[in-house]
Amino acid sequence: MKSRTQIWITGIVQGVGFRPFIYNLAKKYKLKGYVLNDTSGVNIEVEGETSTIDEFIHKVKTEPPSQAVIFEIKSQNMEPFGYEEFTIRKSDDREEKFVPISPEIATCKDCLKELFDPSDQRYRYSFINCTNCGPRFTIVKDIPYDRKFTTMAPFIMCEMCQKEYDDPGDRRFHAQPNACPKCGPKLTLLDDKGRKIDVPDILSEVCRFLKDGKIIAIKGLGGYHLACDAMNKDAVLTLRSRKYREHKPFALMVKDVETAKTLCYVNDEEEKLLNSTIRPILLLKKRPDCPVVESVAPCQQYHGIMLPYTPLHHLLMAESGLVLVMTSGNISSEPIVYQDDEAFERLSRIPDYFLVHDREIHIRTDDSVSRVWHGKEVIVRRSRGYCPFPIILPFQFEWQILACGAELKNTFCLTRANYAFMSHHIGDLENLETLTSFEQGIEHFKRMFNIEPAYIAYDLHPDYLSTKYALSVNSVPKIGIQHHHAHIASCMCDNGVNEEVIGISFDGTGYGTDEKIWGGEFLVCDYGGFARVAHLEYVPLPGGEKAIKEPWRMAASLLDRVYGDNMYELSIDFVKSLDRNKWTIIRKMIEKGLNSPLTSSSGRLFDAISALVGVRQEVYYEGQAAIELEMAADKNEEGFYSYDLEKFGNGSQVMLEPIIRGVVTDIEEGVSVSTIAGKFHNTMAKIILTVCLRVRKASGIEKVALSGGVFQNTLLLDKTFTLLDKSGFKVYTQHRVPPNDGGIALGQAVIANELIKKGKV
Repeated sequence: MKSRTQIWITGIVQGVGFRPFIYNLAKKYKLKGYVLNDTSGVNIEVEGETSTIDEFIHKVKTEPPSQAVIFEIKSQNMEPFGYEEFTIRKSDDREEKFVPISPEIATCKDCLKELFDPSDQRYRYSFINCTNCGPRFTIVKDIPYDRKFTTMAPFIMCEMCQKEYDDPGDRRFHAQPNACPKCGPKLTLLDDKGRKIDVPDILSEVCRFLKDGKIIAIKGLGGYHLACDAMNKDAVLTLRSRKYREHKPFALMVKDVETAKTLCYVNDEEEKLLNSTIRPILLLKKRPDCPVVESVAPCQQYHGIMLPYTPLHHLLMAESGLVLVMTSGNISSEPIVYQDDEAFERLSRIPDYFLVHDREIHIRTDDSVSRVWHGKEVIVRRSRGYCPFPIILPFQFEWQILACGAELKNTFCLTRANYAFMSHHIGDLENLETLTSFEQGIEHFKRMFNIEPAYIAYDLHPDYLSTKYALSVNSVPKIGIQHHHAHIASCMCDNGVNEEVIGISFDGTGYGTDEKIWGGEFLVCDYGGFARVAHLEYVPLPGGEKAIKEPWRMAASLLDRVYGDNMYELSIDFVKSLDRNKWTIIRKMIEKGLNSPLTSSSGRLFDAISALVGVRQEVYYEGQAAIELEMAADKNEEGFYSYDLEKFGNGSQVMLEPIIRGVVTDIEEGVSVSTIAGKFHNTMAKIILTVCLRVRKASGIEKVALSGGVFQNTLLLDKTFTLLDKSGFKVYTQHRVPPNDGGIALGQAVIANELIKKGKV
């Protein structure tokens, strides 16, 4: 029986070979009709035998192109029309615009084969791509995803490329960035003053420079990288000096997994992620004989390693034979540079040479960072390769909401239907450049996904630039969301949980409802609200922000709280080396309540212990003291310190005095730093278990959500998870969005949605 069916498909279905897939499938089943891209996805009409159409739809659902992600398929039967053939029609952009855009896709095997084939017309062409790979998000200016709406528009395809582009049987059919050496983007080599250098072979010359210890600024997919030889100590130290990045680890790029395995341990899940089309920076444990110079990742047990994901990377790695430092092209604390003029201005004193190209980057995008924990990926920084793929939720957002995120590791989130569009990594909103990037990103997402927020959610901290931005937007209702509630809601969302949980939110800083600085929080919460059932004891943060950069202040503050004037009698190196004149002034500040806010921060407690045991007195990047304390810890240590819980308001607080006394006693008795660090981690895990047991007894809640930047500490996470799991709790951790502040915006959005729905706004 003949029939006609119209099919609408939404999802990541543009720019991933979906139309040629449909075309060839329809030809195989001898169906007539058409397929086209429109501003909501892919629209198909097929005409033929009813049973054949059913089989066709089944194949579309079960065997789509490898890079496609189908969110929804709808179909409607219609009267036969009498189509004579099956065709691919031009895109229709007349309807309301809403099409999810594909993230960048690493170079595919077919393109790699051509890239290294001397007989191929695209041999050693740095911009080779096809429907299955190449740039997407970073070159898209508008939708639908057609070449005229990308930064490839200025490059007019030659006869060969146009023929491929027009041929439904070719893998470059409607590959919007399609190009070749004749008609596409080209490389240029410049000196440190931005002057062009004419050489016979740019790639060979750049590889020679790298081998000679030079630093190269390389324009990539989402911005500039700074590269140098990771085995060359002088080159690495020079890069650190010029970039003002004294200690924070550099990422590495290696040729392949086999090379990665010579530097680090790589298990099956890690190998799969390294080789994925996403190609994140993956945190891998160093081998004892790792040949990379120590200054790449000082005081670390891990390297951040990624494989090449663009043709240019593949060529550089293959022809140089080096392991390369491949770090973001920026000055410390600034966003990644992505525009050429900006690169020559802001990076001018860092690289010896610039390797640039003439394909514009429309939106800057940093590399993503992940790790594997318990066999599953945990995203630490969600950006290139993931963004702008939405977080798909099991419920609908009834309103379009903009959630502005936090101050550090900022991302924002825009909602539509059951999609939460998390932005790429913006960075720390501490300067005008990053704020500008944040504002531009919001406008770009609003335009791409046709979203006009009806509400704006923001963090309660009055001094966050993201908060100030939210409050500056006129005529849109605003909803303030508590920081740690947002952390837990983010974790719940990540795991599809929509009921009350015990939320453990451990981080460095978050503005509390009592106007104090929270960070060691135990909540009972759902999306609609929370109760704070316990927290770490409040202690002064001497000097405010200064104490974050100088952990010794927090250590001295705790010693003073526990021992008073007797702290000077302690026989520990920390006290012996303490600048007493400086501390006397700071102590008076605390006594008078000057710039010494009270905090319950677990992050600051980790900092204090790190300083007490002599690991880190000052930090040069966020979390350094705590990270190095984790690196120093004996993973097999089973001891722990005493701790007390006392009633505080409607809940309880964890008293820190027994912990501090225990640590000091161990230091005085000559116990090793690794043992003390191990015992401290055990103590924190046991505190979490104790509070959760009390809450479960009182409430019956058995689900626990762990969130906040402190839970990036895998030693603490392992120990906490094990204790809770053995005690019968169902434990949720984060995987699709970061546990740090990079996941805050998602939590803000779902809480705001619930508050609006319940009429609490």
